[in-house]
Amino acid sequence: MTDLTNTDDDELKALGYSAQFERSMSLWENFALGFTYLSPVVGVYSVFAIGMAAGGPPMIWWYLIAAVGQMIVCLTFCEVVSQFPISGGLYPWCRRLVGKKWAWMAGWVYGWALFTSIAAVSAGAAPFVGPLLGFQTTPVSAGLIAIAIVAVSTLTNLAGTRTLARVAMFGFICEILGAIVVGAFLLLFHRHQSIGAIFHTYGLVKNGSYGPAFLGAAIVGLFTCYGFEACGDVAEETPNPGVAIPKAMKSTIYVGMAASIFVALALILSLPDVMGVISGRIANPIEDALIVAFGPIGAKGVVLIVLVSFLSCALSMQAAASRLLYAYARDEMVVASDWLGKVSKTHHVPMNALVVSGLIACAILVLGMFFADAVATIVSFAVVGIYAGFQMVVLGATFARLRGWQPHGKFHLGAWGLPINLAGIVWGVGSILIMLRPADGDMPWYTSYGMALTFGGVIVTGLFYMLAGRPHDRSDAPAGDAWLRKRPVAKA
Repeated sequence: MTDLTNTDDDELKALGYSAQFERSMSLWENFALGFTYLSPVVGVYSVFAIGMAAGGPPMIWWYLIAAVGQMIVCLTFCEVVSQFPISGGLYPWCRRLVGKKWAWMAGWVYGWALFTSIAAVSAGAAPFVGPLLGFQTTPVSAGLIAIAIVAVSTLTNLAGTRTLARVAMFGFICEILGAIVVGAFLLLFHRHQSIGAIFHTYGLVKNGSYGPAFLGAAIVGLFTCYGFEACGDVAEETPNPGVAIPKAMKSTIYVGMAASIFVALALILSLPDVMGVISGRIANPIEDALIVAFGPIGAKGVVLIVLVSFLSCALSMQAAASRLLYAYARDEMVVASDWLGKVSKTHHVPMNALVVSGLIACAILVLGMFFADAVATIVSFAVVGIYAGFQMVVLGATFARLRGWQPHGKFHLGAWGLPINLAGIVWGVGSILIMLRPADGDMPWYTSYGMALTFGGVIVTGLFYMLAGRPHDRSDAPAGDAWLRKRPVAKA
């Protein structure tokens, strides 16, 4: 392990950086970090009712569609991280593939998406705490619970990489076992619908077409299928990252999305009244299904597993956000760079970046306690922001390849590289357009276009900050050099 670590640190030094972290995260622990970030339980439980109301049971197909589309993106990520295994993920990848300005905007968009995702996941866990402890949550109490979850996540992350890895592994074990046990029990003993339900539109047809309803349900797959990139965010904490991280990323999608489909299928087929869920008459279909299947006491046990999933998801998201902020600071791309770029000599984690990421998430949650509608729109930006950040990497890889980049990491796509990059662009742009489409129904224009307006606001403020403060010009760290690093020629 010592020789391998030295080799990894030498490769990092060749990329322009010195080792600051402890390489103690194994392949399985790296996978667990990505899995708990993707979190099938969090993804399914958070938007199940929304997906059912929008598209009915066929919404389940979006999990498969998203898995295929995101795997195309994942392959591009695997190729990039294998050559540039640098902490911070999307930001340093874009920096090497294109340049400083492109990287700065990618980090800005992706960073705000991460901060709002931490807040969204913590807020999503709050409604499960009330039934577990026997009280009805209010906006204020739910906000306080969510803030407490962020605080626990921050303290756990501050304990170091080994603690993060172990908690992520524990969360993975709880979540995968919970998904299998709960799903199997529902399918075997509480099945009320036939498998044909996932092909039935239940009257959700508009102007003779089911298409608009199906597109409206896309959020279930798109919201669930990201998080695999977190494996690369901790590249400097993982031995042999050029091999381990591509394996972990792909496995995250394989296992995570298979579990998501299984959980969603079990929930759909266990619903006694599908139309009641679609119409909104049944407001809490998952809670109702669990109580019917497991009884009040058993349901609390399931909810406890769900809460572990939410907490481990928030933990993994915050780890990713802090490494991004650290990478930004290391390259002097943000205010207070010296302070944010410090790594604890005891725990080997970016402590100040972790604290700031937690405080920003808490600030969003405080707003949610008093301006729920406004913050719901801001939080909805998280998914669009994540996908936009992904596209900046895919576009960057395409740009670099056309400039002559010859990927020479331990994982590369060979002749399939450019076709996969182009397919990733088509998928990513299409996904973003689906999410930015105006909401259906009779509502004010600013509500209908709320997600697009929020996304545009983040882009505009980021451009203004970049052009006015020129943070990207403060550092001479390597940038835009991917196509200058040719693939080594094999010796005869």
